[in-house]
Amino acid sequence: MKTIEVNNLTKVFGKFVAVNKINFSVEKSEIFGFLGPNGAGKTTTIRMLCGILQPTSGAGIVAGFDIIRENEKIKAHIGYMSQRFSLYRDLTLEENIDFFSGIYRIPNQKKEKRKAWALEIAGLGDFKNRLTYELPAGFKQRLALVCALMHSPSIVFLDEPTAGVDPISRRQFWDLIYRLKNEEKTTIFITTHYMDEAEHCEQIALIQDGIIAAIGSPAVLKKTIKTKVYLLQGNPFFAIKDALEKEEGIANIVPFGLSLHLFLKDDRYVKILKSRLKQIGAEVLQFEPIVPSLEDVFISVMKK
Repeated sequence: MKTIEVNNLTKVFGKFVAVNKINFSVEKSEIFGFLGPNGAGKTTTIRMLCGILQPTSGAGIVAGFDIIRENEKIKAHIGYMSQRFSLYRDLTLEENIDFFSGIYRIPNQKKEKRKAWALEIAGLGDFKNRLTYELPAGFKQRLALVCALMHSPSIVFLDEPTAGVDPISRRQFWDLIYRLKNEEKTTIFITTHYMDEAEHCEQIALIQDGIIAAIGSPAVLKKTIKTKVYLLQGNPFFAIKDALEKEEGIANIVPFGLSLHLFLKDDRYVKILKSRLKQIGAEVLQFEPIVPSLEDVFISVMKK
């Protein structure tokens, strides 16, 4: 069952085309990743889907409602969490939850039960009387998420929700997302710059300059790379990188820590490259084919 459907959705600001005839759909209770560089059109798309911004042309359905004619109805069925912390810092956790319960007009007989659910699922019960500004960043992000979920929306839009959060807190945040998907059957629409987070998505759309460049599951997207990808590790690192950048058999070189991912136009260039490395006196520790990572896919698609 489709919970989001987008057809030729377009948004133009003056002469600038922010979103250009994009098409995609999201299944119910799916985790859908929306990836792209800054300024690619991610936030503009989310604002149109949330009924905040009117499209210039095209069509879209969110939670069964038309984003143009029924945009006000959409707002009652979705949750939204921006990358900028949007709660009240001088209120306690419990007071923030009560405030959002009021905004979403949750009936009095349901408020306490829903608040208990929010504190439990976010693991914040022991901190409910703490002032929000005193909390670590990861706690604040979980609080912001459950506040956006107080009215039991069928879809939640998360715009770079873990930006600036440490790896452990990000892992806890994703545990919460999985609980929402599996227990609440919530559809998750998320933008992120972390490729390890994107691996958790069931479907991913890559957008650049307002155009969807690729879409599919992480496994499917990895198969779209037609060049051979090799992992090269050796010394001296920068001398190797500088030497190989001049070789025509390499379509792209991407540094990964102290190793390189080489996108080769053909396997026959491996012998040529090994010979070149020997010529410059490089110590080769590892040189072997690998399965492309999602980051490899992202960089490859963006460069195209």
